[in-house]
Amino acid sequence: MRKSRAFKLLANVCRLILACTFIVSGFTKVIDPWGTAMKVNEYLSIYGMESLQGASMAFSIWLCGAEMMMGCMLLFKVRIRLISIFAVLSMLFFTALTLLSATVIPVEDCGCFGEALKLTPWETFYKNLALLPMALVVWWRYRPDKIFAFNPLEIVLTVTFFFLTMYLGYYCYRHLPLIDFLPYKVGVNIWEGMHAPVVEPGETETVLVYRNIKTGKLREFSLDDTAWQDAEKWEWVDTRTTSEVPAVRPLVSEFALRDAEGDATESLLTRPGRVYMLCVTDSEGLDAPCERRFRGVVERAAAEGALAVCLTPERLRGVTYRSFAGSAAVRCYNIDATTLKTMLRAFNGMVVLDDGTIVEKRNCRDIR
Repeated sequence: MRKSRAFKLLANVCRLILACTFIVSGFTKVIDPWGTAMKVNEYLSIYGMESLQGASMAFSIWLCGAEMMMGCMLLFKVRIRLISIFAVLSMLFFTALTLLSATVIPVEDCGCFGEALKLTPWETFYKNLALLPMALVVWWRYRPDKIFAFNPLEIVLTVTFFFLTMYLGYYCYRHLPLIDFLPYKVGVNIWEGMHAPVVEPGETETVLVYRNIKTGKLREFSLDDTAWQDAEKWEWVDTRTTSEVPAVRPLVSEFALRDAEGDATESLLTRPGRVYMLCVTDSEGLDAPCERRFRGVVERAAAEGALAVCLTPERLRGVTYRSFAGSAAVRCYNIDATTLKTMLRAFNGMVVLDDGTIVEKRNCRDIR
């Protein structure tokens, strides 16, 4: 009897730990579907499955939403026999995957907690190795239960968890992450961040790994080598360092704005007053409503005596000016595609600086 009670207590503790882990892990990723999709594309590229990259956004929302949903069902003991089976299978899969990532096909960061918490592949493997026995304990505890015998309350809760988690990912895809864990969050002064000392143990050297879009060959660049900023030729693959503590996300020090006249980073980031940075990932994909919203921003900047500029990873030929839906022309500057995706999780949108500090970020559809 005592052994049975002790085992039930152990199973409940394991269930709660698993539930909290799945909820936190799923939530930190599902609120940033753009970042998760980038990580999914990285894995697909590593394993030679580039043909599936078109579905990475939908897959990232589904995968992270399902993980968070599984945690909620574990927490509230909804059809726990079925969920415990999924938990065991997922932990087996991800334990094997992270072992491969730490040994045979190394990556810098497995992305299990999105941008909120960075773990090395070995740290992630050990985490999964600790969670796997817990999943087995929960499965063993509830193995006598029926798998698909949903009662009405469980049906309601299952449907509720499914739609809430999926809608959360869709909402953040359509707008911006609910919580910004990235280096370019509101309140950050980019110029100061670029020159802040990097505190890391030992000497480190940051290396940028890019793939030649035409040949598919990989090439490593130092931060001083700006050839990788040609978005038509190079595609970002990885950022790593030579130290034991890898730089798993692009540093603010990589921020750079250029045009035909040279580097404009300092002049824009140290400019007194307000700067409206209109971010355009793909000019051909810029729809009419977004054009009109950008026109409103340009008009607002003119009324305030502020500066409006256009940032794009697309190749610029000479000093380029662009008009949005008949607005006054604004000057365009080149920005690295990865830096743009890190600063603003949207195809098109706006980042507002006030004396170099980010005070506002909006998806284009949210500009008013």
